[in-house]
This record gives sequence, structure tokens and C-alpha cells, in this order.
Amino acid sequence: MRMAKQEKRRITAEDLYHFQLVTDAEISPDGNHVVYSVQRVDPETEKKYANLWVVPTEGSDPVQFTTGDQMDTKPRWSPDSSQIAFLSNRENEKQFQLYLIPFHGGEAQKLTDLKGTFNFIKWSPKGDKLLCQFRKKDPEALERDQDETKKELGVVARHVKRVFFKLDGEGYLPDERWHIWVIDLPSGESQQLTEGEVFDEIHPNWSPDGKEIAYLTNQTPEPDLDPDQIDLFILDVQKGESRKINTPAGPKQLPVFSPDKKWIAYVGSEGKGNWWQDNSLWVVPSDGKGKAINLTEEYQLDVYNSLINDLPGGFPETPVVWSADGSRIYFLITQHGRAKVLSLEVTQKESLETVLEPDGALGLFTIDQDESYLAYLQASFNSPAEVWAHDLKGGVSSKLTSVNETLLSELDLGQIEEVWFDSSAGTKVQGWILTPPGFKETNSYPSILEIHGGPRAQYGAVFMHEFYYLAAQGYVVYFCNPRGSRGYGEDFAKAIWNAWGTVDYQDLMAMADLMEEKPYIDPERMGVTGGSYGGYMTVWIIGHTDRFQAAVTQRCVSNWLSMYGSSDLNWVFQYEFGDQLPWEAFEHYWKLSPIKYIGNATTPTLVIHSEFDLRCPIEQGEQVFVSLKKLGVETEMVRFPDEFHGLSRAGRTDRRVVRLNHIQRWFDRYLKDG
Repeated sequence: MRMAKQEKRRITAEDLYHFQLVTDAEISPDGNHVVYSVQRVDPETEKKYANLWVVPTEGSDPVQFTTGDQMDTKPRWSPDSSQIAFLSNRENEKQFQLYLIPFHGGEAQKLTDLKGTFNFIKWSPKGDKLLCQFRKKDPEALERDQDETKKELGVVARHVKRVFFKLDGEGYLPDERWHIWVIDLPSGESQQLTEGEVFDEIHPNWSPDGKEIAYLTNQTPEPDLDPDQIDLFILDVQKGESRKINTPAGPKQLPVFSPDKKWIAYVGSEGKGNWWQDNSLWVVPSDGKGKAINLTEEYQLDVYNSLINDLPGGFPETPVVWSADGSRIYFLITQHGRAKVLSLEVTQKESLETVLEPDGALGLFTIDQDESYLAYLQASFNSPAEVWAHDLKGGVSSKLTSVNETLLSELDLGQIEEVWFDSSAGTKVQGWILTPPGFKETNSYPSILEIHGGPRAQYGAVFMHEFYYLAAQGYVVYFCNPRGSRGYGEDFAKAIWNAWGTVDYQDLMAMADLMEEKPYIDPERMGVTGGSYGGYMTVWIIGHTDRFQAAVTQRCVSNWLSMYGSSDLNWVFQYEFGDQLPWEAFEHYWKLSPIKYIGNATTPTLVIHSEFDLRCPIEQGEQVFVSLKKLGVETEMVRFPDEFHGLSRAGRTDRRVVRLNHIQRWFDRYLKDG
């Protein structure tokens, strides 16, 4: 008797509890295994936990390496592949410490007892030390922790002396700065190598002989008032002295020594405040006797992962990787909604090669010491990030994990179609159309235009739970990368510099025009939503057209004048306005503020905002809500306490579920129920 085929179901908001996220991965130096971290959510407590797993590169079953209800993250192999260092909060959920665990058996050993925040963990070449970026906890905060009465009373006052005193996702910043520390093994003794009250030292990395450390810092008198003056320094570990390596002024990240120590590669751009510029691959002689060279300038490549998704984990900062002989550099780029790995010879710019271009979006990657395997995280439209391995000699890629396979096998997600269309001035714009499960072209569907944040980011081949959830409710969901997005060259990204709401608006309306012509789209049931810059564009749209029957603006920018100084990025937004101060260019700031045009709005609009959004303060959403109320336009506001700007990606799961339910409710009211 043949078993009946199980019918697939549609995705739900509550499925956010069921997805597990691969948040990090690293291949062992011997190339035999990949260690990675898997994050899950406890639906009863709303807490997030993560444990370490290991999978052989030759493709056997993964093995769980650590257990327990804690966060085990940032696993790093020792140079001989015998041990794994990692961060864990297993003893104190509010304080991570470094741990060391033998790969072939044994318990995890706690290495540190520091109070503060860790970042960028690196093994020394000999395997006898761990290098890290660490920021100590302020003395006042430590005093509160040790006194129950003071802890209960909380902070009495904040004495602010720097411009960047808060950061979305973190909160109010401590007075302490990021510095470079070394942890001795196996004793666990810690040593602070740099210090200071004004400067941060970030992205540290060992030289191949372990005698020096490359790092980045901004040592201008007021770093917060000149944030892009990032310089490269080299620290002599024994002498404790640093020397500056001359490089062009501009943002920089992730310096890496070549195997012969002659070069340092880094990712960055030249110039200050030019956010539209591509991130390029640079090399500079480590002895400081030559100029820095931009290896990718002529190719118009963005050496950065700018893809947006709401089940993050596979797309952390990704350092470049040198070949074993030091002749080539492997690096990641994002282009046309995809992420891939390229390589380039240091001495021959014309030697650009594509190493790996998967059918999806490639995230963090590492390579073993013999250049046999490239291990990486890969997401796609149909799956969040999983661990893959690519045989560099044979050219074959293998999927090593299937963390969400069981859940995904139950779901009917609908179908995604890629489209390219013409906008104004003959500009080609890339977009995608997601049709709901059970879609029939002869039917008439309501639709929702989704607009990404940034704006210097891009949609692409990654899993977007929100899109599938809305499609599961019977909506055709469509999205694109309008001008201003990354991944299409500097001219494309620069097109809205000092001109938000111009050609980007034209591109979005061009896709709405494209959709309106589809036989299955009901032009009387079209909605629009977006967050951050997408929230800005949503408010801009309702002030410039009534073609949409419903809108949901999320974590929006509405008024550039009040945004100045109130965001965590505060004054630097003036770069977007010709580097003019608001009191010197009042009318220009006002002209580019969506709230200027709110009097034209007639579209029923839901306003969603987080109360602890430090990037786009909640007053930006409040202005929209109050204005629409005064105008008599149907509106509501949904506020989420204790959440930052990134609620839709990293917020508490029950709040993410409620957010999705409100979005669905609003669109159903105006696009389905009349």
C-alpha cells in the first residue's frame, strides 16, 4: 500500500522559534574538520543559546561538541588543530570568558576571568598565546555589580564627554576603550598591550613569526569628529612600541600579514565621508617603505558582504586570506545580489580569478594551511546559512550541514523569479518577485513592495523569513535594489548621494509599474513597507503618491533636522548632505525630509518602532504617527520596549512574532478586507 504524500504547510511567524542559525565557522589548519556554532531559541524563556559542532570536510555526520544552555561562540582552532578556543557565558550569562577545549577529548578549561567584552580572537603562530580585542568594564559598573543596593538603584547619572557615546545594539558605551590583550597558554595569564582613554585599537592580527601585531586605530585629537581617519599600526610585542604604516586616509578593516611578512593586506577605501565608495582590497609593504596599492580599483568590486537578511549568522566580517606561498589573496565580494570568492595575485592586477561562485550567497570563509579546502557558510533563497566545503584542487563543493533541513522540508515557500527592468535614464535595476504557495496566474492577488535599509546594502539570494511569511498569507511580495544600493558599481551607489528620494524613488515606482502590468496583480490592492532607509522611503512614498492602499513604515527616518545629533551616528549624517551643517543648510535638510511632505498623505499607515532604537530614534516614528493622526489619515503605532534598531533580525523572538502579526493585520485590513 502506497503511503500518501504529506502535504507541505505554509511558513508561520512562530517558525522563528524553530529555525537554528549557524553563526560562525572555521576550518582546521590540517583541513580535516570545520567547527561552527549553532544558535537556537528557548520558547519558554525567550533566551538564545548556542553550542559548538564539528563536521569532517570529507562529509561525515556532524557531531555536537559542546552542550548546555549557554552561548558558545567564535570557535578558533589552534595552529596544530588539536585545540579549540571559544567564548562562552556558561558561568555568567552577562559575562563571556575565553575557554579552551581539546579536540580529541576532555573538558573545556576556563582561561580568563576578565570583566568586559571580547572580540577578534587570534591564536599565535606557535599556539602558545591568544590575541584578542578587549574592552574593560568601567569601574562604576563593576562597583554596582558588587553592591546589591547600588545594583538595584541602577545608574545615577551618565557623564558624557565624547560625541559617540551610544551605539545601537549595545546601548550607552563605557568610558573604557577597545585595547589589545594577549592571553598566555596554558596559564591563562592576561596582559594588556595597549592602553589609553581616547583611542581604540581594533582588528589585531599576528605577524607570521608572532613578533609583531598589526592593528587599526584613529589617533586624531578627537577621533569621534574625524571617524574615517583610520590608520594602520604595527606593534613590536617584545619592545611594546608601535610604528605607523603610511596608508591613504579612509576607513579600513581586517589587516592580515602575508606569510613572508613582507605585505599587509586590508579592506578599505580612500577618502573621508564617501560612503558610496566601494570597499577595495589593498596591500602595503609592512616595513613602511612603499605606498599602499589598491588591487581592485579598476574592477569596480565591493570587497564587502552587504547582503541583507532577517535570519543572520552567516555573514559576519570576513578577513581576506593569503595563499600559502603569499602570491595570491582570496577575498569575498557582493555583486548583483550574490556573494562570491575571488583571488588576485599581488604583483599582477590582471590576474583576477573567480574561485567560488555558488548558487546563493556565500558568507564567512576560511582556508586550511595546505590550500586543499575552502570552508564557508552559504545561504540561498530557500535556506539560511549552512556549512559547505570547496575542494580547491578538484573544484567540487559539498554541503556539510543541514541544520534546518527537517523544518524546510515541511514548508511550501512559494516561488521566486529574478527580473531586470528599466528605470529612468535607461538604468537597469535588478529585482525579484515572490509568488505565494498555490499561486495561479489566472487569479488576482494583493501585493507588497518591500524596501531594504541602508541604503548602501542590497537584497539578494538569502533567506528572508518576513517575505515568505507575507507570501504565505496570499501576497505577491516583490523587492529590488534601487539606485543607492551596493553591488552595482560606485556610480549606482552614488546616484542618491545628497539626493535621497529622487532616482531611488523612480526605481521603486518603476518596479511597482512593472508589477501593476502583471495580469495576476490587483492594482487596487498594493501595499508598501520597509525599515530604516526602507522606512524613510515608505514615508517618502506616502507623501508623494496615493497608488498604495496601505503602508507600514518601520524604524524610519522622517526628519533629518531632528535626526542630527540624536542618532548614535549623530553628526556624521551631514556627509549625506554635502557635508553641510543643518543650521547652514536648513532648507536642504528639510527638502530631503519625508515629514515635509506628510501633508499630502492619504495612505493608511502603520508605524512600527523600537523604543531603544539608537540609530533612528523613536521620535522619528512619533512625528509620522502624530502628523497622520492630525491629518485624519488612518494610522496606528506599535512600539517595542527594550529593543534596538535591529528588532526584525536580532530582537526577542516573541516581539519579532508580534511585529509580523501586526504587519499582516494591517495589510489584511486594507488589502483584503476592503
